[in-house]
Amino acid sequence: MEIDRADGRTANQLRPLSCSRNTLHRAHGSASWSQGDTKVLAAVYGPKAGTKKNENPEKPCFEVIWKPKSGQIGKLEKEYEMILKRTVQSICILTVNQNTTTSIIIQVVHDDGAVSFDDYVFQYSVFISLLPCAINAACAALVDAGIPMKHLAVAICCCLAESGYVILDPTKLEEQKMKAFAYLVFPNSILSVLPEGSSLVEGEPMEHGIITSVTHGAMSVDDYFHCLDRGRAASAKLSDFLRRNLQSQLPSHSSKAE
Repeated sequence: MEIDRADGRTANQLRPLSCSRNTLHRAHGSASWSQGDTKVLAAVYGPKAGTKKNENPEKPCFEVIWKPKSGQIGKLEKEYEMILKRTVQSICILTVNQNTTTSIIIQVVHDDGAVSFDDYVFQYSVFISLLPCAINAACAALVDAGIPMKHLAVAICCCLAESGYVILDPTKLEEQKMKAFAYLVFPNSILSVLPEGSSLVEGEPMEHGIITSVTHGAMSVDDYFHCLDRGRAASAKLSDFLRRNLQSQLPSHSSKAE
């Protein structure tokens, strides 16, 4: 089924990607990530000696601080922080840098999130628009800071319309017409630093797995697996873009993809 999108993209086509690393000189690592008109800046500080209260001192501690473009942080931003922290813990090696804290600051530069008079739609449309960019920026910033990682990760958003069709990487106008969202994070096993053979989980290649999955709205099991398949297929382009960017030897390298 062919889908007509206002910006001329196909249903599976992502918005233009852009990533720059080492954008902040006082941070130990930093990166900006843009998808279309959505842009996020991530800064990494640490690891620094000592862990936060209620954290395990035998493992490295990660804290995520979300800074919106304007206004005060609220319940939704706290949810961003929690999901980002859990995602980072899943991809970083936790057997080194024990009893240390690494801070990840996420600054929203521009949000192409949906604007709706329905508070419920508004909240979760913004949620879906920003999180993929935030996790992609954080991953690039962690590499820039030299934080030991098991593998990289790429994030993508899938949207489900009332008619049942799925589109990837929606704009703010498209989000308002969707009934459900799936935010998905996949591992990039090509850059895995795990020992040989450990990239298999129960006999399955790591790229067949998933790191983080967040859904909002009414979605059947079949619809979810449809989004999963479409998201996994599209993540290959994100993985290739991130890999090419990180392979550059220039610390201030800026890479773009149309």
